Amino acid sequence: MVDKLVIGEVLKPQGILGALKVKPYVDDVRRFSSLKKVYVDDAEYKVIKTTIAADAVIVMLSGVADRNAAELFRGKFLKVEREDAAPLEEGRFYVVDVLGCDVVSEKGETFGKVTDIQSKSYADIYTLRAPDGREIMFPLLKDVLVKIDVEKGVVIVDGKRFSEVAVYEN
Repeated sequence: MVDKLVIGEVLKPQGILGALKVKPYVDDVRRFSSLKKVYVDDAEYKVIKTTIAADAVIVMLSGVADRNAAELFRGKFLKVEREDAAPLEEGRFYVVDVLGCDVVSEKGETFGKVTDIQSKSYADIYTLRAPDGREIMFPLLKDVLVKIDVEKGVVIVDGKRFSEVAVYEN
């Protein structure tokens, strides 16, 4: 398992005092309010202040004193240690743990490996790389998902329902 979890991506500097505008990669942005430290490129930074904005989170880090310093963080990822991450409810998983899992039907048919997960208001959208190299996207709806087992590296889906909602690349 991965030691550090990505919680957001720095979009750009915010203002002139070194703040960072961050695209959150968590389901509840309020989790940013309790952050004490984050990692960027394996360097540890103390979190000075966080502000929840409408479309992002504004984060101020120790040692990032002005806009020029903040500019160096553009496109980088904020990470936290797994043990510092908020505990998950039963049946919830970190995206990083699901990436790379095989997606198979309950009858054992392999559809592909998870390469990306995008959170939308209506459902998470999973992107797979099929054995033949094609890309497949599908919404992870309640009637599609049978079980996620990150220990075994597998996402089990209802094969019939999967075939109804999956979109295949040409």
